[in-house]
Amino acid sequence: MSYAEVNGVRLWYEIHGIGRPLVLLHGGYGSTEMFAPILPDLTARRQVVAVDLQGHGRTADVDRPLRYEAMADDIAALSRHLDLPPADVLGYSLGGGVALRAAIQHPALVRRLVLVSTPCRRQGWYPEVLAAMAAQDERVAEQMRGTPPHRRYERVAPRPRDWPTLWAKTGELLRREYDWSAGVAALPMPVLLVFADADSIPVRHVAEFFGLLGGGHRDAGGDGTDRPASRLAVLPGLTHYDIVGSPALPAAVLPFLTHEVCAPG
Repeated sequence: MSYAEVNGVRLWYEIHGIGRPLVLLHGGYGSTEMFAPILPDLTARRQVVAVDLQGHGRTADVDRPLRYEAMADDIAALSRHLDLPPADVLGYSLGGGVALRAAIQHPALVRRLVLVSTPCRRQGWYPEVLAAMAAQDERVAEQMRGTPPHRRYERVAPRPRDWPTLWAKTGELLRREYDWSAGVAALPMPVLLVFADADSIPVRHVAEFFGLLGGGHRDAGGDGTDRPASRLAVLPGLTHYDIVGSPALPAAVLPFLTHEVCAPG
C-alpha cells in the first residue's frame, strides 16, 4: 500500500496476492474498498493492484478536471512506475470508463480487459440515469453527507473537505457527451463485458457494445471456432449497484482471465 507520483497526481494503490497482475478500478465516489467482498477470490489467483482514482479515496484531487482520458493516462503511468508486464484491467462503472480509455490509449499495456456495468457511449445509459448524473453537484454532495459513501470518504480522504468538489467535478464529467465506438471496434485485446440483468444500461446497448467486439454476428459453430475472442456475461438477480460485490462477478471474470482465447480476427 503506497503512493505513486504520476502526471502530477499522488495516486494511491494497493497490491495484494501474487501472480499475473490484475488492475482494479472502482466506481464513482468509491475507492479500493468497493472490491473488498470479492478480493479474496481474486487474490487467490492473481496479484491485484487496486487504485484510488483522482479525487477518490486516498488519492487527493489536483487542479485539473476529471476526465476519463487523463485518469487512463494515470493508470498507464502507474503501470510503468510499477514496471508491470501487460496487465489485465478490470473497471467498474466510472472505473470501467477509465479502463476502456486505458485500453484504447495504451493498448500495449493491457493484456485483457474486463468492463463491469460500463457503456461505450454516454447515451448507453437509461434516460433516467442520465438525468440523475446531470444533476450531480455540490448541493447533492450536501444531501449525501452521512451516507455510507460519504462516511468512507471522510475516513480515508487526505482532505475530507473536498467532498463537494468531488461531486461537482464528477457531475461535470458525467454531463460530457462521448462515443468511443470506433476505439472499441479497434481494440486488439480480448474483452469481457459484464452486466447485471437489471443494470442501469439497457440490453440493447449491451448487444450493441458486444457487437462492436465481434460478438452476436454469427453462430459459433459446433466446435466453437467461429466465436469471437471477446465474451459477454449477464449476471442474474443483480443491479448496477450490487454487481461489484457479488461472488458471481469473480466467478465470471476469472475463467476469462485464465482460459486460452484466440486473438480477434
